[in-house]
Amino acid sequence: MWARFVIIAIFSLLVAGGARAQVVDEYQVKAAFLYNFVRFVEWPAQAFKSPQEPITIGVIGRDPFRGALEEAVQGKMVAGRTLAVRDLPESAPVCECQVIFVAVSERKRFRSILEKLKAPGVLIVGEASGFANDGGVINFRLENGKVRFEINVDAAADEHLKLSSRLLALAEIVRSGKK
Repeated sequence: MWARFVIIAIFSLLVAGGARAQVVDEYQVKAAFLYNFVRFVEWPAQAFKSPQEPITIGVIGRDPFRGALEEAVQGKMVAGRTLAVRDLPESAPVCECQVIFVAVSERKRFRSILEKLKAPGVLIVGEASGFANDGGVINFRLENGKVRFEINVDAAADEHLKLSSRLLALAEIVRSGKK
């Protein structure tokens, strides 16, 4: 099943980038994963102001994607909603985003950032060691050169997010405060 998810993520990259051969870097893979996470999450109704509102992915910190995230979601729809990407300065209201990616550049401040991000209906994704254990919903990690992810099911429940069993089957499950 893990292989199928990775194949979907890489296929999404190839479709987004055309049929030409390309080198897939870590952040292209993470961008494809973010798109696929959106496909396997159900948000509470209050996460959106209207049925037409897009699913917005906000990036806090130095954006490591170099356009790969925008490319991964361009022209795609999930549950009848378009997808949008925004760079978020620290002072920006994050309640307008359904997904927040906390870049590794913010690893020293991610605990305080997590406290500010706590709002029902926000999928908080990071890439720093301990991120999921400290309350992030999904955390990327590299294992033997491959992008893997862990999910904090307690944090997902706190955010009123329903995660597909197919997504959970692919993740390492962690709980708040312990692994």
